[in-house]
Formats: sequence, structure tokens, C-alpha cells
Amino acid sequence: MINLARSFPGKNYWELYAIAHQFYGHLGEIFAEAIWFGGNHHRPGRCHRQKIVESVNGEELFEAFKLNPNVMLLDSHFGNWELTGAFFESFYDKYENNVPIKEDNICPVYKRLSNRFWDEFFHANRTACQSDDYDGYTESLQVMRFAVRHRNDVMLYIFPTDQFPYGNAARCDIPSFMNQPTKAMIGGASLAHKIGMPVFYQSVDRVERGRYVQTFKKICDDASKLEPAQVMERYYALLQEDIERNPSNYLWTHRRWKINL
Repeated sequence: MINLARSFPGKNYWELYAIAHQFYGHLGEIFAEAIWFGGNHHRPGRCHRQKIVESVNGEELFEAFKLNPNVMLLDSHFGNWELTGAFFESFYDKYENNVPIKEDNICPVYKRLSNRFWDEFFHANRTACQSDDYDGYTESLQVMRFAVRHRNDVMLYIFPTDQFPYGNAARCDIPSFMNQPTKAMIGGASLAHKIGMPVFYQSVDRVERGRYVQTFKKICDDASKLEPAQVMERYYALLQEDIERNPSNYLWTHRRWKINL
């Protein structure tokens, strides 16, 4: 409620309460879906048949590979952030026979959890629709080494980005995100800047229970021409538009606006 009140200062208590109520329903469905994904580990056919997530403009993302073999996709906690493992399963119907990248060309980036059980659980969850020998799921501390090794390969990096910075993680100041000064991690933007990647923002909306639509919004064609902080400012502007349009679709239980730094 503190997060909501500060983010929507013009709303009264009952409006904020309604958003919170809708959010907890949304969060419960995400937990259920996470368990379902984990239970389908390495069973991509079943995930595909369910048509869980559909892309509405995948061609814009595919075009970016003509500019650079490496493309950065900045992800957030809007929608279902556990859909990383089902990324390819989104391209059914008009895209499924015309996707220029394969599963080995996808690198979801993650932060290793201290609890071994949950770390393994989410590993299984986020790679649920990949084959048994898939090894692209990469820990954030290793991603730079991975990127250098695959610099000339076709590679899509999926980088969770809206967290409060961990420990000594590289960060920048966003003057205003949801009406509050914000500390932002810039790992994905920095990597894109160093390699000159096109950068996209991924928006994921729930259509109905168990069904999502994702939209790709271009941030830049070449991140080397921008400072990482500029990339992040554009990213947070797009994220704010989504949150204001559908506030209950965001993860509000985390403290994203800490004041101790």
C-alpha cells in the first residue's frame, strides 16, 4: 500500500485498495502458473499446445538481428515475469515457421538465489520449454564472459531490469519513476552499450487466466550511441506507461524505492 500510495498520489484509499486486491489475485495466478511451468520441465510440446503467450509484433524484434547479431530484451515484473522459459512458445500461428533464432540463440539472465531449492526450482521453471541440453540460462555475474564468447553469434539476451540494485551492482539514478526518484540496475543496458546492441522493452499483458500477450517496444537501434543511464530512462518511461494503464499487473510487494543509498 505504501508503494501504491506513493506511485498514485491522486488516488484515494479505496481506489488503492482495489488495485491491491486485484494485484493479489494476479500474484496468486502467477504462483500457480510457476508451479505448472516447473512441472512441464523439458516438455515444450505441452507448453506450446496451451498457447500461453502470444507475440503481436515479433517481426520488429526479428528485424533487429539484421543490425546486430546480438539483441537485448529488457524485461520487468509487469505481467508474468516467469514466462522467460516459454519465450519461443509465444511464437505460434503467424510466426512459428518464420523465427530467425533457435533456442540456443536465447540467453535469459538471472541472479542466483541463496536458497538452493528455490534456485533450482526457478531454473526448472524458466527453462521449462527448452530441451534437455539447453545451457543458455546464465547467471548475471557470468553474462559478460558469455557475451564476449558469443559476440559474433546470433543471441537474444533477456535481462530482468526493474529491480532495486543488488549489493555492489552497477546502478544509475532515474529522476522520476512512478513519482519517485529511483535507483536502477544498468547491467543489461551496460552490456548492450559495450556491444552496440539494439535494445527492446518487453511488455506482457494478461488477456485471461493462463493467457498472455507480449509486445516488443524498441528503445534504440544501437545502445553504444547512448549512455546506459539514457537507455534506462527510456526503459522506465515505457514501464511507467504500462503500469499506469494496468496497475494491478505489476509486482507491488517488493521495496523498489529504498532510501538508504
